[in-house]
Amino acid sequence: MKRPVLVTATTVLGLFLVLYAKPHQEPEQPAPAAAPSSRPSADTSTGASPDAVSGRFTGDVVETRRGPVQVRITLAKSRLTAVDVLEGVHDEGPSAGAVPQLTQRALDAQSADIDAVSGATYTSQGYISSLQSALDRADV
Repeated sequence: MKRPVLVTATTVLGLFLVLYAKPHQEPEQPAPAAAPSSRPSADTSTGASPDAVSGRFTGDVVETRRGPVQVRITLAKSRLTAVDVLEGVHDEGPSAGAVPQLTQRALDAQSADIDAVSGATYTSQGYISSLQSALDRADV
């Protein structure tokens, strides 16, 4: 008689812990303040807007569970033309194919307002945060 009571009590306790325990969440770390940078001069000889920005801008290094991620962007007349990953290329697991997808999404959107790659959440979050900091430095 003791054994069924013990099994039932253990099962109820286990279900309670599964249903009511909070999952572990990584605490958000504040992004470091962007260093002031001078805005590159616009090329007005080609009819570009005086506010057009061209050049290369490096984003912040963003620490993730999968390691650091950092990108550098290339702008031509305020248009995003390339995103290069300086740190954070993960050669194994779901993150391996995430960088080309993220890059294509950023180029298509012309911003950091892109969706994460399924299965590569941490890499995607680091990539997007570093991309946004590079765009902020470019002031576009």
